Amino acid sequence: MTYNKLYMYMSFMLMVMSMFFMFFSMNMIIYKYVIMIEWLIYSINSCNMYMTLIFDFMSMVFLSTVSFISSIVVLYSGLYMKNDKFINRFIYIVMLFFLSMIMLIISPNMISIIIGWDGLGLVSYCLVIYYQNLSSNNAGMLTALMNRVGDVAILMSIAWMLNFGSWNFFCFIDKMNMEYMVIMIIIAGFTKSAQIPFSSWLPAAMAAPTPVSALVHSSTLVTAGVYLLIRFNNMIMKCSYLNLIMLISILTMLMSGISANFEFDLKKIIALSTLSQLGIMMTIIMVGYPMISFFHLIIHALFKASLFLCAGVIIHNFNNNQDIRMMGCLSYQMPMTMTMLNIANLSLCGMPFMSGFYSKDLIIETMFMTNMNSMVMLMMYLGIGLTSFYSARLSFFSMTINYNYYKLGSLSENLNNMNSSIVILTVYSIISGSMFSWLLFNESTLMVMPIMAKLMTLLFSMMGIWMGYEMSLFANNKVSLIKEYASSMWFMKQISTFHNQFLLLEISLKFNKSIDSGWGEMLSSMGLINLLKMLMYFNFKIVNNNFKIQMISFIIWMLFIWMM
Repeated sequence: MTYNKLYMYMSFMLMVMSMFFMFFSMNMIIYKYVIMIEWLIYSINSCNMYMTLIFDFMSMVFLSTVSFISSIVVLYSGLYMKNDKFINRFIYIVMLFFLSMIMLIISPNMISIIIGWDGLGLVSYCLVIYYQNLSSNNAGMLTALMNRVGDVAILMSIAWMLNFGSWNFFCFIDKMNMEYMVIMIIIAGFTKSAQIPFSSWLPAAMAAPTPVSALVHSSTLVTAGVYLLIRFNNMIMKCSYLNLIMLISILTMLMSGISANFEFDLKKIIALSTLSQLGIMMTIIMVGYPMISFFHLIIHALFKASLFLCAGVIIHNFNNNQDIRMMGCLSYQMPMTMTMLNIANLSLCGMPFMSGFYSKDLIIETMFMTNMNSMVMLMMYLGIGLTSFYSARLSFFSMTINYNYYKLGSLSENLNNMNSSIVILTVYSIISGSMFSWLLFNESTLMVMPIMAKLMTLLFSMMGIWMGYEMSLFANNKVSLIKEYASSMWFMKQISTFHNQFLLLEISLKFNKSIDSGWGEMLSSMGLINLLKMLMYFNFKIVNNNFKIQMISFIIWMLFIWMM
């Protein structure tokens, strides 16, 4: 099967699956039922290991979204990766990634969750190192090792759940009140969704091909942690450290927003915007509104995939160059792509009445109506302002400044599959907000608040756009400690990699030289060998009737007798 047929067959199959899951989810929402399939694998004493699958409206809606985005990404990959000799292998790996996500979504059982969870980690490593070079290898190792922390947390949760005689957490999640179990689940969710202090792997994972980035950062790997915490929400709300965990999520949102404003890599800016939105989702989960978080997760998946695919078209035209300083005036050369990029950007900023507005406005208003600290609300508003800040900066560098690349003739929009894929997602970036708000919420909620509180979200978004434009005009390349601190995700990259272990490695090197290769060597292995050599030499002289040694031995022996 040639590549131009394989990717189309796979894309068509995924689109059919998406439509099936969506109709199934609508039926479940209308008639309010859940299907749970369970069969026994084996039993150990009183502990039964079941393979369990759950089909409820949440898993079906999420499966429909993942299938839809995977279908678009596979169709897009056909042209984006057409010069790749191993494109078939690439498509198969993407399908493995999709299957791992399915296993995670429909699992109410910790045993089946770890299969999908570990599958995501392993396949993501294979995709990050797809372009085989040193940078990809480093990024892949950082991604794999950071996610491994979450895998260990899930395994520890499995061990703790032996106390209940089953791993089906859905059956007794209201009865579980174990603080350490909650902490393990939260750590697992934080590693997959790249919250502080596990944030550094998310921008590093941009070493993967752009279609993979669109899939990973919209609806699969990074959303797995949020989805897990949504499922365990009843248990998490009993945690006594809830305010601290919420603060970490808000700080993640602020940190990624600040770092995105100092970044010049196109894909990393969009990756940091994903991290910012994940912080918002985690925050509203900790406040106690998992359905609103799920609502934002679905909408964010659609417009973020559109953003990445638009970035892929730009990178494709710029011969794999990702520096936004080398772009400019693209609205004249690539009007369709830039239009769709800006629609996705406006949705990300939460502009009325784009899809992002329905979820972001709902999140802020819900938090405002709770007894939330004023400082927390200010940080949330700042996070929203920073989102508009870096979105405006990205649009300014790509559209307003002078063209800085080789020649205008090198740009083209005659990319059929790539453009058709983005057009479909752009339509959803506009209509999905109202569509899913009607679908997911049974009754509408009216929030009555002062006019300034109602307009605060829009005000901060508009201020962010203005500040982003103004700051881009005065961009400078001076290096300072504050700028380095802000652009390096609060030194998260350095802490997570070699710099964190530098002092320990230096101490261990000195210890190795002085103890292992020094005194320890002389007093243990080498000292024993030298002693044996000396004794063997002494024995050899005695055997050869050495007169001096025999006389010395005789004198020592006589002295010993005399002393006795």
